[in-house]
Amino acid sequence: MKYFLERHLFYKYMAQTSAAPMDLEIAHAEGVFLYDTEKRRYFDLISGVSVSNVGHKNMEVTNAIIEQINAHSHVMVYGEFIQSAQTRYAQFLCSMLPDTLDNVYFVNSGSEAIEGAMKLAKRYTGRSEIIAFRNAYHGSTQGALSLMGNETYKQAFRPLLPDIRFLNFNATDDLQHITHRTACVVVEPIQGEAGIRVAADDFLQQLAARCKETNTLLVFDEIQTGICRTGTPFAFEHYGVVPDILVLAKALGGGMPLGAFIASKAIMETLSFNPALGHITTFGGHPVSCAAGLAAFSYLQNNISAEDIAAKADLFDKLLAAHPAVKEIRYKGLLMAVELGDADKLHQLIRLGTEKGFVSDWFLFCDTAFRISPPLTITMEEIEEVCGLIGEALDLI
Repeated sequence: MKYFLERHLFYKYMAQTSAAPMDLEIAHAEGVFLYDTEKRRYFDLISGVSVSNVGHKNMEVTNAIIEQINAHSHVMVYGEFIQSAQTRYAQFLCSMLPDTLDNVYFVNSGSEAIEGAMKLAKRYTGRSEIIAFRNAYHGSTQGALSLMGNETYKQAFRPLLPDIRFLNFNATDDLQHITHRTACVVVEPIQGEAGIRVAADDFLQQLAARCKETNTLLVFDEIQTGICRTGTPFAFEHYGVVPDILVLAKALGGGMPLGAFIASKAIMETLSFNPALGHITTFGGHPVSCAAGLAAFSYLQNNISAEDIAAKADLFDKLLAAHPAVKEIRYKGLLMAVELGDADKLHQLIRLGTEKGFVSDWFLFCDTAFRISPPLTITMEEIEEVCGLIGEALDLI
């Protein structure tokens, strides 16, 4: 009876984002598993879209949340009071980053972090043009939506921001369009919603070189790729390129809402004058979110290595790539797309997954591949088990 009541309330009172939500009622979650109200267990291969990197119900994160709540929750808008949860996490992040990324602005989400980065780039350079890439996804607020490299999801909301230009990802010839009127280039080092498209060869190095030639700021959107998802703490470490502005969210809060944009102090301080309060937020850097994020990131640093993540990704690849239904597996660390080459087969697989006991989904701009981005804490034994379930589902499509 409770199941039907909650379902009724969900459809009656909750705003829907599609005509066909996944419709699973989750009672609790632990480790790599979700449990519904009927106590059915599901392998979580989505992780809230790369949010739950430390798994569900991580006790170090839970204890940090409780400790911070017992001290205080929200007390003042961001940047006015000194709050140790914020300052300690900012120090931790900067200690792991190059010297040119030494100033953190905490916000609430990835979209807001992108908005802040766009404003910062315009303010610092005095320029207006922003360049993004086709099939990029940076969020759904008006500014972030303006950078979306797919017309389907933004055509109904025009007019959007002017002076936005799109290039092709991995196309070095397109980099000539970055000029001295370009404020910044915003790029995912690995395009997520395009279906895990990894930067090719030296594309990011050439992009960085062109930005340096034109005094254009390079903004890396690591909302999905950051916080060890690809193995290293940040994906830019794979490529030997350091952005001028780094954008983080999703796993940054350890399961709590948190985003950030990070730059040098010289760049960031331009938001503090002409005008003062150049970017403000009420709940950005919420102390409970910062405490959770610090505990989660620290847990990953102490318990999960890049070698662990690479070995787990390779095992997924080994166990799934040989199946005749699988056309290709694209991945960096545990950010993976399993290509089936057919949208109907993909949707069958997603439906069969919940019957078999695993949850996955597709990508916004790629409806022929399914997502594998489990908690980074998943074990080799759990990978073998869930790949068996995936194989059973693939046999039926």
